[in-house]
Amino acid sequence: MKTYFKILQYAPLQRFIAPFFVFSIFSSLFAILNFTLLGPLLDVLFNTEVSSENAIKSTKGFIGKFNNLLADYALKNGKVKTLWVVCGIIVSSVLLSNIFKYLSVRIIENVKGFTVLKLRKAVFDKAIHLDLSFFSEKRKGDIISRLTSDIQEVENSVGRAFSAIFREFFTLISYFITLFIFSWKLTLFSLLIIPLSAFFISLITKKLRENAKEVQQKQSNLISLFDEVFGGLRVIKGFGAEKYINNKFEKDNKSYFDAWLKMIFRQEAAPPVSEFLGVLMVAIILIFGGTMVLSGNSEMSASAFISYIILFSQVTRPAKEISNAISGTQRGIAAADRILKLIETEPTIKDIEQPIEIKAFEKEITFKNVDFSYIGSKKILNNINFTIQKGKTIALVGASGGGKSTIADLLARFYDPSQGDIFIDGVNLKAASQSSLRSLLGIVTQESILFNDTIYNNILFGNEATEQQVFEAARIANAHEFIIQSPNGYQTMIGDKGGKLSGGQRQRISIARAVLKNPSILILDEATSALDTESEKLVQDALAKLMKNRTAIVIAHRLSTIQNADEIIVIHNGEIVEKGSHNGLMSLENGYYKKLNNLDKS
Repeated sequence: MKTYFKILQYAPLQRFIAPFFVFSIFSSLFAILNFTLLGPLLDVLFNTEVSSENAIKSTKGFIGKFNNLLADYALKNGKVKTLWVVCGIIVSSVLLSNIFKYLSVRIIENVKGFTVLKLRKAVFDKAIHLDLSFFSEKRKGDIISRLTSDIQEVENSVGRAFSAIFREFFTLISYFITLFIFSWKLTLFSLLIIPLSAFFISLITKKLRENAKEVQQKQSNLISLFDEVFGGLRVIKGFGAEKYINNKFEKDNKSYFDAWLKMIFRQEAAPPVSEFLGVLMVAIILIFGGTMVLSGNSEMSASAFISYIILFSQVTRPAKEISNAISGTQRGIAAADRILKLIETEPTIKDIEQPIEIKAFEKEITFKNVDFSYIGSKKILNNINFTIQKGKTIALVGASGGGKSTIADLLARFYDPSQGDIFIDGVNLKAASQSSLRSLLGIVTQESILFNDTIYNNILFGNEATEQQVFEAARIANAHEFIIQSPNGYQTMIGDKGGKLSGGQRQRISIARAVLKNPSILILDEATSALDTESEKLVQDALAKLMKNRTAIVIAHRLSTIQNADEIIVIHNGEIVEKGSHNGLMSLENGYYKKLNNLDKS
């Protein structure tokens, strides 16, 4: 229940709890009224001598008073007319009970809807603010599963559990208060045997939660597989791996089915078990109380005892609803545990309490004794030291896996150094706010990150600009010509990840987006390595315009693209092995850069 009450923190209870209780109280009272009228009705119908003295043996309070009034009314107006009056009261009370029940259900649906709305927002907000190290350790499908299927499970269970915990629990209490009015001895006896029923149900529920957690994990595995398959169909088909993927899917699908079936079998066992236990309790009460009535040791008349048994049989309904809701919500609780685990995850990269806002880049970027390694892996960078003056272009070159992209990620503070510090104009990045730091940066990567939206919105992405500014950014990026030739110009939808465009076109849109942002510091990470010669020429021209009068860090495999850099830093196995201009590095005998350059030409 701890998990459930954590979820209820997202529910707007202050707004809905008062009207919910009012409607539930009236719904319960009118429902109970139907059954309390049965005793007096039986007395009126089947007593041969109708009088206020023999209406009921010794029932006190409201029920006794009502019985006396009914008996007096029967004496004056006859049994048939009394029967019509009682039936009219019963029909009216059923109508009112159901009206108030409907109103309480509407409130439950509001609570459920608002809770899920806020919960989904909390999960999404947390997910997009977690640092990249979290996503490097988690599968995307697992995160998507928590945002979709897990939220759906919580949505399905919140309303049911809310109803059971509050309305049905209140109804149960109302029934027992009424039963105590009828006979405190018999009701006290019933309270001794009810815990036995609860014990057997709890055994099923405990196992059910374990099964539910397993089902959620298996479902997460399936969603992860879908994400990987549909994102890599080109490779799957190219390698003829359909059979392999099918086998993998069948294995995961069967594993999910087995876990689901085990959970469903236990879940469906709860209602019949609770129903049997409910009937068993009624039978025990019938034997115990009937013996008391027949022997003359009960304060109730036979008609009152019949009313008591009918009313007690109704106790099993809210009790069963609570039992079924608890067993039925175990899958939702398991899903909620996964959701809350994500929400409660603390990012490793976060701003200090009062971070420095970097307004502008004025002088230099400094890497000082920087080491870096991922958790549980070997060191990626070792003792990196260099300075980038404002307006200069620095190229990072070296073999794949040497740590070049990691340096760019550290500058953007996607990660923090394991040791050492990075400064912008003397401000340690750890002391600066992430938003102000990233407002200075423009990033163009090898893989163009585009969204299934229009060309216009992909260029505008995250920026505020006029239409003319968007057009101008596209012109600078050499993208305007192909855009206006597209079916709907700037309003052309580009498909998932820009799939309707060529590689060069996607890259030029990414560059246009960077141009529009007008960053002080530009990071180009293998921005042309995946392009053909013609596209590369257009993109290189666009990049040259973008880099003009800006500080740039260029990561490149094709060394011909960075020969004009102000300084080239050569990275090998996470260390800086050489620094200098192209001509200076080429003059070094047996230099590593010279070796790479010769390989690049061959």
